[in-house]
Amino acid sequence: MQCSWKAVLLLALASIAIQYTAIRTFTAKPFQICPVPNPQNCGLGQETDSFDRLCDEYPSFTYNITRKTHILILATTRSGSSFIGQLFNQHSDVFYLFEPLYHVQTTLIPRLSHSKNTADRRVMLGASRDLLRSLYDCDLYFLESYIKPQPVNHTTDKLFRRGASKALCSPPVCDAFHPSEVNIEEGDCVKKCAALNITLATDSCKDRRHVAIKIVRVPEINDIRALVEDPRLNLKIIQLVRDPRGILASRIETFRDTYRLWRIWRASGRKPYNLDLSQLTMVCEDFLNSVSTGLSRPPWLKGKYMVVRYEDLARNPLKKTKEIYEYLGMSLDSNVVKWIQTNTRGNNELSAKHKYGTVRDSAANAESWRLKLSYDMVDYTQTVCHQILNQLGYRMVESPEELKNTSLTLVEERNFSPFL
Repeated sequence: MQCSWKAVLLLALASIAIQYTAIRTFTAKPFQICPVPNPQNCGLGQETDSFDRLCDEYPSFTYNITRKTHILILATTRSGSSFIGQLFNQHSDVFYLFEPLYHVQTTLIPRLSHSKNTADRRVMLGASRDLLRSLYDCDLYFLESYIKPQPVNHTTDKLFRRGASKALCSPPVCDAFHPSEVNIEEGDCVKKCAALNITLATDSCKDRRHVAIKIVRVPEINDIRALVEDPRLNLKIIQLVRDPRGILASRIETFRDTYRLWRIWRASGRKPYNLDLSQLTMVCEDFLNSVSTGLSRPPWLKGKYMVVRYEDLARNPLKKTKEIYEYLGMSLDSNVVKWIQTNTRGNNELSAKHKYGTVRDSAANAESWRLKLSYDMVDYTQTVCHQILNQLGYRMVESPEELKNTSLTLVEERNFSPFL
């Protein structure tokens, strides 16, 4: 059977299209057989012997040494997350965002910090994952849908805690401060910088080598598994944990209305019958579920997960920060070192006046909850949270005398090495 000239022409055009697509596919990006940002160790996070051998045998292959590191600080409120966030915020090549999921929560679940409704939680988590994926890709325009009132001409003065992000208070976003300045006050940033231009913020994000985001509105590591497994991201998780007794004491001081009944218990010595126990149990359950998953070392978290206890960071901030940066495969910036030296020897009386501040005597602050909670409250917390306390290496208090004996530390030595 003979083919008409039209059929032959169509086949020829189809063949050309297929070849063009194949050429575009293989030339759009370098073929990466060693996709690691450190050329001195092609096998980081892989089977090192076989990958080193491949790198030696095929020197013509290139690997992406400019690929962004996407850092996610997974925490809960009053766990020291603002403190650890500053360890990235101060880095000159990190674009840092403080709690962008606040806008998702206030838009989808108004007036609720933690919805107990399963459907609400599912919607919140789905939207949160989509937003995080876009932000790591430096698509800050995606955030505009959640900011109220919605930005006009990509400009807004309603971004939550804009002043907590140094990148949003520095050129090209704002010319009021020099990039090398340490301890830019949030209020000064808001006053001296004009309304946030999201286009300039997007440009700043694209110009930096790494993106770090701190969140307290995703309860467990399993909730972001889709992001961890997304091949478009180079995601590294830092799971920040803190002694639940310390979290409770801090929340009682900070969220006075929400934790009013806990304050009554502390003052009167009697536990109110209508106390909202979920304010404590949810913290311990989320920690237990998340940390248990991470420490079980599932394949999908390999090379992407590290547990950091706030107490370890508070006692040895520089040492622990070096460990964190080593896990991330990043160099420690001098601005970060300077910030640590300036902000970990502060006055706790000053920090008490600024409940969201980070200037404090970090070592003394780590177990200051022992002076703020009654023994009955501590004993109750230990009963409810005994599993996670044991798993994370926090010792139980056995008596009121032991509670007040702050010379005896309640934090055991534990090595939560990164899951590489």
